[in-house]
Amino acid sequence: MSAETRQQPLLQVENLAVSFAAVTAVKGVSFEVRPGEILGIVGESGSGKSVTCRALMGLLPGTAQAAGSVTLEGRELLGLSEPDWCSLRGRDMGMIFQNPASHLDPLRRIGAQVAAPMVRHLGIDRREGLRRATALLEAVGIREPEKRARSYPHEFSGGMKQRAMIAAAIGCGPKLLIADEPTTALDVTVQARILTLLKKLNRERGLAVILISHDLGVIADICSRVVVMRHGEVVEQGPVDEVIARPRDPYSRLLIDSQPGRKALPVPGTAAGTAPLLSVENLTVSFPMRQAAAGLMNRTGRFLALDGVDIHVDAGETVGIVGESGSGKSTLARAIVRQTPVGGGALRLGGEDISALSGEALTRFRRRVQMVFQNPYDSLNPRITIADAVAEPIWRHGLADRRSALREAHGLLEMMELPAALHGRRPRQLSGGQCQRIGLARALALKPDLLIADEVTSALDVTTQAQILELLVRLQKERALALLYISHDLSVVGSLCSRVYVFKAGRVVETGAARDVLSSPQHPYTRELVGSLSHLSPAADGPRELHHAP
Repeated sequence: MSAETRQQPLLQVENLAVSFAAVTAVKGVSFEVRPGEILGIVGESGSGKSVTCRALMGLLPGTAQAAGSVTLEGRELLGLSEPDWCSLRGRDMGMIFQNPASHLDPLRRIGAQVAAPMVRHLGIDRREGLRRATALLEAVGIREPEKRARSYPHEFSGGMKQRAMIAAAIGCGPKLLIADEPTTALDVTVQARILTLLKKLNRERGLAVILISHDLGVIADICSRVVVMRHGEVVEQGPVDEVIARPRDPYSRLLIDSQPGRKALPVPGTAAGTAPLLSVENLTVSFPMRQAAAGLMNRTGRFLALDGVDIHVDAGETVGIVGESGSGKSTLARAIVRQTPVGGGALRLGGEDISALSGEALTRFRRRVQMVFQNPYDSLNPRITIADAVAEPIWRHGLADRRSALREAHGLLEMMELPAALHGRRPRQLSGGQCQRIGLARALALKPDLLIADEVTSALDVTTQAQILELLVRLQKERALALLYISHDLSVVGSLCSRVYVFKAGRVVETGAARDVLSSPQHPYTRELVGSLSHLSPAADGPRELHHAP
């Protein structure tokens, strides 16, 4: 029997149930976390992962009822008073959240926020707390920690905010850290650094970690054991390599098969023709420095968001644009659809210069080129039904009267596999994946020649992401669409696209066939992106590589 097996659990959860009025969100969940272990909890949105871990931290709303047993080093936690919870949180247990911007005070400096738990629990003064906070910021990999400790959250990138939250969570030396989707919306390179940091803290401090994710590839990279949840229940748990190689539950197999890159999608061929549908030549876009936090300046003191970019998309072709946040991907998309002014270069659609279109010519162009945005909630009117949202561009462009446009909208929504019962609902009454389907239906309502998809799956569950990608491929085949797919995830681009352009700091640093760029990257930055991938191998016998916590 190994030493790990003989160890008593640090945290033990037995038959945990959490209900909200008549709805039971968590049903009879049981698992344990050993000292120094990294345990993964995986499942789709709504599976009960976050509710379970909020119950462990005493962070459930007052309307929730929790039953069962949760013990930390033998001490029962359910039923603790709020003062007892406050003495426990931050000192013995820490938590980092999915969206750090929502949990950092925008009016307080980062150093003060990292120091606050130590001042409260360790009895040190504010000056000593700030000194320790600066050391923690350096320990989690933030450069110039003295300077950054005086910064406010809005001056930090997403990855830096997440590191600051980790620093605040570990300041008092807790025994257990709960990380709730800490890398979901981050670039693959930043995601890899955060996961590496968690492994380092686990190894050097003996910190036990619960990592919550909907991405089994992330879990495989860092965890030794995994708990798979669905509809508030545990459907499977065990060592990561065993669950991935020999899943017992069909839902576990579905999660594995839905990983980006696990299965190649059929890549549509290019339509016959001598000239590309879209041609971008030596494109430059710049902004006044007050609109940009950092980047490449030209001689006039402006921020160069795009610097001499050349791309082309043939009719019926799928082309990927990949790169980290701030690389210029979305700026390119906005420039193509004429939402951002162009500083120089040429934009052509079907050989026609589109950079100076206006009036009726611009309206006709926008019928031919449509865009689907990353956050569907922000791009849909919250006050109108989804059927009206899809019908609106049809009648506004004069393609049909309102009644006919609404009939066509219902047909488009049915094509997107959204049943008629949902057509009268508003966006906030639907899931993110459903709203993304609505965005697709709205974009296709004008029968465009080119569809631009900007990070349309980055924040979705892997199963929903797989469904959206398969839907894109089907629609492209049926409608002979050209698709410009923008992402920071090379694994998705590799499974969907025929060619890819890699962006960094507003420039194209590498281009070629997607499978060649993914398998044999030439530029150091592309190699870094490929090396940061945390997806499961397409091989059926398990993951490409597993990294286990000690």
